[in-house]
Amino acid sequence: MWMTSMTSTSLPKPVFTQYHFHPRRPRRLNINLPVPTRRISASSAAPGVDLNTLESAIAQKDSNAVKVVLDQLNEVGWAKKWSSQPYVSCRTTSLRELTSLGIKNAENLAIPSVRNDAAFLFTVVGTTGFLAVLAGQLPGDWGFFLPYLIGSISLVVLAVGSISPGLLQAAISSFSSVFPDYQERIARHEAAHFLTAYLLGLPILGYSLDIGKEHVNLIDERLEKLIYSGQLDAKELDRLAVVAMAGLAAEGLTYDKVVGQSADLFTLQRFVNRSKPLLSKDQQQNLTRWAVLFAASLLKNNKTIHEALIRAMSNKASVLECIKAIETAE
Repeated sequence: MWMTSMTSTSLPKPVFTQYHFHPRRPRRLNINLPVPTRRISASSAAPGVDLNTLESAIAQKDSNAVKVVLDQLNEVGWAKKWSSQPYVSCRTTSLRELTSLGIKNAENLAIPSVRNDAAFLFTVVGTTGFLAVLAGQLPGDWGFFLPYLIGSISLVVLAVGSISPGLLQAAISSFSSVFPDYQERIARHEAAHFLTAYLLGLPILGYSLDIGKEHVNLIDERLEKLIYSGQLDAKELDRLAVVAMAGLAAEGLTYDKVVGQSADLFTLQRFVNRSKPLLSKDQQQNLTRWAVLFAASLLKNNKTIHEALIRAMSNKASVLECIKAIETAE
């Protein structure tokens, strides 16, 4: 739910797969929901006091209202991090810059990880093989037919994985939780999407760290119209590319291998395909590199905030509590 083919020396153009970051399908906003217009005083915007207006807008999934309230909070000096990085512009980026910034194994960032798939497959084959050997010790016909029946499970799994691998995704995702770093990876990955979106001025209306349902839910009515009409301009594409690559950048700064990049690269490809003018393959490749670099820079410059947000999201904090964690981390 947040792939690109690539050579061993370059980040490639992304290709379709699944996703983390949430605009997977059109969201219909309730245009009858009231948008708050009252000014919020500095006292009411102070940490630890009532932020009911913002909480209500988030609960109603009203992105316009969320932006209005956060803009007001920013004006009175509380939401200082909100939209604090509004200007982004893609430039030519090299792999050396990614490495210099601290991205580990930058040349392999967009190569799909098979760690979880391989572990799942080996476990299925090993377990069924062991059970088949035990079943072979049973007397009579049971000892003859049962091992074949158990052994066929591995063949079925292999067949499904070859024909329709998506059907196994839920099982693989659940199995992946056995890795000690998996839950921490999810939190770090999704917190990166959340934080970069907030810094770039994109409203967050929800998130999930549940295995198989990991996502950060961003809804912006104006951007939705541009995306679904295929009219994204370069400025908006750059912003969305940074948010889409933030999870990959967060993992690349911390781990030797990135596990959760496939869905993010699918999302980036989706945005690229709905932009005007269309980018060439080289331009798409450079956009991918630059977006990783820019997102990684934001995360490094806001490391304390990122860590605070990871803790908040790991504790299943509400969106409002996550925003408070961002604004009060320093």
